[in-house]
Amino acid sequence: MLRLKNTLTRAKEEFKPIDDNLVRMYACGPTVYDYGHIGNFRTFVAVDVLRRYLKYRGYRVQHVMNITDIEDKIIREMRAAGKSLREFTEFYTAEFLRDMELLNIERPEVTPRATEHIAEMSELMEKLRKGGKTYESDGSLYFSIASFPRYGKLSGLKLEGNIAGARVDVDEYDKADARDFVLWKAPKEDEPKWDTPFGPGRPGWHLECSAMSMKYLGESFDIHCGGVDLIFPHHENEIAQSEAATGKPFVRFWFHVEFLQVEGERMSKSKGNFYTVRNLVDKGFSAEVIRYLLLSAPYNTQLNFTFDGLRGASSSLDRLRNLRRRLADLKSAPGSNAAAADAVKKAIEGFEAGMDDDLNTSAALAAVFDAVRELNTALDEGKVLEGDANSALAMLEKIDSVLGVLGALENAVLDPEVEALIEERNAARRERKFARADQIRDDLLARGVILEDTPQGTKWRRK
Repeated sequence: MLRLKNTLTRAKEEFKPIDDNLVRMYACGPTVYDYGHIGNFRTFVAVDVLRRYLKYRGYRVQHVMNITDIEDKIIREMRAAGKSLREFTEFYTAEFLRDMELLNIERPEVTPRATEHIAEMSELMEKLRKGGKTYESDGSLYFSIASFPRYGKLSGLKLEGNIAGARVDVDEYDKADARDFVLWKAPKEDEPKWDTPFGPGRPGWHLECSAMSMKYLGESFDIHCGGVDLIFPHHENEIAQSEAATGKPFVRFWFHVEFLQVEGERMSKSKGNFYTVRNLVDKGFSAEVIRYLLLSAPYNTQLNFTFDGLRGASSSLDRLRNLRRRLADLKSAPGSNAAAADAVKKAIEGFEAGMDDDLNTSAALAAVFDAVRELNTALDEGKVLEGDANSALAMLEKIDSVLGVLGALENAVLDPEVEALIEERNAARRERKFARADQIRDDLLARGVILEDTPQGTKWRRK
């Protein structure tokens, strides 16, 4: 039974979809004005783990993730780059999707762009205007938060002392600054604009997500995801305008991912601790290791990114891959050993228990590594039989359908230089040049590669 922490109720609740076995899920996607950084991708990896685990549990998933391609920051950076809106946003959209692919994040079923849904936004604004939820000022259309008595129910924000009629035009604003927010912005000089029944202009950021999510998922759906920084004002405003327009509950579960810090500090370019995925790949860390680190701590706890942590993630991932290689290469008698079979069974049960408890990846991984230790010991003692190896490989494949970090077995190879050294060592041994063979073995050990001479040939694993 999967239980998720629901920001709306501030409690863990049993998850059940509104419609039978279909999960309808929306995730706030990127604002495409720069490369995505690892803080952004902590959220996207967590959403991917949620998506994968829902499928693991047998649900069908209809997942929508928007691309925000019109917003204050985009306009500022587009002007600085001297490019058109389309040219500017298409470049960063493509780069974001490339980073997603690097991190093995599954593509959502629908990835709508805001600028392609102006008609849906106009329809939503018309419903709000007819319901008396809006007013116009200086060519812009605003949502009146006083017209929605339940405003603040997601964030817990109290409106006492709020200045009646105070308005905010920018897309992002102070966390305690509850004001009427803009739905449609009057055009400014040299800004992109669209013609609508509300006059020329462009949409406010909050309007975009409500219009796109309800178009593809319906007026009420199961899960809405995003970082904790979006709870207020963005998600609070989404609830207000959506429920004010439809009179129906907007979202059943709100799923929010905690912040990522870097070396104990907030990430910023001025501090020199701002990292993109490609920054870390250029430093020699694989995308799988980055993904492993980002999912290794529960999504609802803060994660402190450090390079020591990345190196630890690399070691942990190597342990999983080394076990998989040992199992795949094993030549053993048919049958099963009770202790090995029990280790596999407990790994699956422990993994599922951890994931069912609000996607507690830390507990889930602990159960898996208990099995890694027990299976390695059994392999060393020759107590893993053919049936055990097959079930253990199936277990690793099963959990990796959620984790997405192991990669294909055929791709788990050494670099060509190391492979050449192993072949040279094998030739030296055949020629009885044992001093050279020992030197190569020691050199590889210094690089973190352990060689094992078996009746089936020389095998390798990393420390």
